[in-house]
Amino acid sequence: MKILIEGEKYPLTDLKEIFDDPKFYHQEGLEGTILSVGYYHSFTKTSKKAQLIYMLPKVFMKTNQETVFGINKTNLLNLEESETFKHKEEYNWIRQISVYFYNSLLEFKRRNKSSTIVQSSLSTNLSTNLNEQEYSYLDLLLSFVNFYKKNKNNILFKHIEFKSHQARKPNWEKTIRKSIPLITKNKQPIYTVYTNKKKIVDTEEELLVYFFSILNHFNNDHNLYLKIDQSYQLIKGSKFKQLQDNGLSKLRKIKYRYFNDTLKKMYHLCEIYFSKTDKSSIQNKKEEFISVNNYNLVFEDMVDKLFSDPIIDKKTKDGISLKNLKYNDDGKIIDHIFDYQSLLDTSDIFYIGDSKYYKSDNTAGKVSKFKQFTYAKNVIQYNIDLLNETGSYYTDKLRYRDKLTEGYNITPNFFIYGYIDNYKNFDSDELNEKGKIVKSFHFEDRLFDRDTLFVHQYKINFLYVLKAYTQFGTQTIERFRELTKTTFRKNFIDFFSDKNKSEFEFYEFKKNNVEHFVESNFRNINGKCFRTADNKLILARHKNDNSMNEFTADFKEYKFG
Repeated sequence: MKILIEGEKYPLTDLKEIFDDPKFYHQEGLEGTILSVGYYHSFTKTSKKAQLIYMLPKVFMKTNQETVFGINKTNLLNLEESETFKHKEEYNWIRQISVYFYNSLLEFKRRNKSSTIVQSSLSTNLSTNLNEQEYSYLDLLLSFVNFYKKNKNNILFKHIEFKSHQARKPNWEKTIRKSIPLITKNKQPIYTVYTNKKKIVDTEEELLVYFFSILNHFNNDHNLYLKIDQSYQLIKGSKFKQLQDNGLSKLRKIKYRYFNDTLKKMYHLCEIYFSKTDKSSIQNKKEEFISVNNYNLVFEDMVDKLFSDPIIDKKTKDGISLKNLKYNDDGKIIDHIFDYQSLLDTSDIFYIGDSKYYKSDNTAGKVSKFKQFTYAKNVIQYNIDLLNETGSYYTDKLRYRDKLTEGYNITPNFFIYGYIDNYKNFDSDELNEKGKIVKSFHFEDRLFDRDTLFVHQYKINFLYVLKAYTQFGTQTIERFRELTKTTFRKNFIDFFSDKNKSEFEFYEFKKNNVEHFVESNFRNINGKCFRTADNKLILARHKNDNSMNEFTADFKEYKFG
């Protein structure tokens, strides 16, 4: 196993020894920069090319040289040579990451079939030389290991059963003549090997020998530390190389011997393996890979699966739907979106997020922030268009604009950054606030204006997202999503409840003549007031706005619910 990191530079000599094709890196003098994220395996049997190669995302880099694993990127490349990592327990973390990471590429490929081979202006493509139904070398390795762990007791039982059956009717004359017994203290002979009166052929043994020989090959090549049953004479060394070259034809000669489900599955695994190594097989390949440029597409889809609600195909007169706003033609997911309870009342509002794919310690730049604000405004306009054209928003519970005050409800926005703090932690989301609140406005003192937006920033454990993407079922995701929605709402409320953070104080109109008050003072309160679904008139007074002082007598302090 060798591990490289996206965007990092490595000696060109090392890269040429690893890859049969230079498409995965860009040459710069005597170095090459890794362009892709993905999995690669060469069937060219040299010491370096026989290994599994992983090109991990840049989120695994902590500094210019150090990875999140606490080791230098050069040492990570030469992992197999490091004494530190030659023990089973030291390999567990990287094996787990490798499997989840590989499965994430397969899941992205499954969820985005139209992007299986995508060419765009951004060169965003997920490319592979594996067919839709084809096993990769890594698939096979994992399948063999999992099959063995699941069925080893059953396989061992069959072997014992066969040996026991052989010993039922021994030919004592041949046994005594051909076998050397063990002698007890009482000088009694015990024969451990029996010769049967009738020769019994184990029709299953040949298949089991092939299976265990392949498993042993995986075990030795990739340091899997499996304890393999030694009941069978395994094929090793040059003889195994010969078996790889002609194993498919040998296997097919014994195909119709097996009716047991376990043995049929075992046969199928061996058949797939030999179809890749047998020189006569049309499936024989020099290399195989699954790689993606612009891994941000995969990360966006991972976060989207975890956070976003399913989209309703509700269109405006111009044929615009939320899906049109969300998904770009180049495959980029603009934002993650879900509707949840408003900050001010029991109606709903869209919570709009954007996932940021950076190294673990980086934050969004100005351009990313502008894109977020633009999208949020587009979502608001989409809902207003629906309201004007159909009399309702995206859903009946959504409420963006108050007709009386012409104020706009607060639209919560958030950034999500993937990071890795503990490379062994796959089970906790570690979703926490990160950095300062980002705000955008046309008029600083008008909170209930469509141009006034606030963006909270969060970081989330990348490894948790990785596991969730490939392992979590619908119910588990729904539980996470509901807890997250509650957390986001609470954090926004806490922010606006603290005038030192939000720079706003909130008041509730305490008289009954709401409509008269609004109509009489509309110019002064425009963008500063909003009437809730339960007819409460809320005033948001900015700390620098003294024009509201004359109205404070008509209002009382507002408490967020």
